[in-house]
Amino acid sequence: MVHARQLEAEPRIRNPRSARTATQTRIVHNGRARYANIVRVSAVLGVVLAMLMGYVMLTSNVTSMTYTLANAREQRDALQEQTARLDDRLADLRSEERLARIARQLHMHEPQQFALVTLGAPPVVAQSTAHLTMLSSLAGWLHRNPHVQER
Repeated sequence: MVHARQLEAEPRIRNPRSARTATQTRIVHNGRARYANIVRVSAVLGVVLAMLMGYVMLTSNVTSMTYTLANAREQRDALQEQTARLDDRLADLRSEERLARIARQLHMHEPQQFALVTLGAPPVVAQSTAHLTMLSSLAGWLHRNPHVQER
């Protein structure tokens, strides 16, 4: 009877192939579990690093714009100062007293009488140049204007 009982008991490994597959699956799972924490920490560090780099890039962009703004303000102030100086010089050059003094130095005086001169009619253009005028107007049609957008 003892012997019959052992034959009736189920074998320990029912299907050796599924046991082999289960073993391989367990090995792969344990290998992945070993590196899972490293991968998670690396992913978190990568995200934090990307955010930090974005912040640094934005900060450098703001700093660059600040320097550009300061340079533009300095240039504007210099141009305003130069404009004020040139306006003063222009006013000095146009002053009536200065022009009168220069006229006296050149021995100039007010005219005693005025002369009006009438000019004759302009000469008529010869026929040969009229053809050239027509050619230049045709060239205007052929020349494309870069400022006009075509549809």
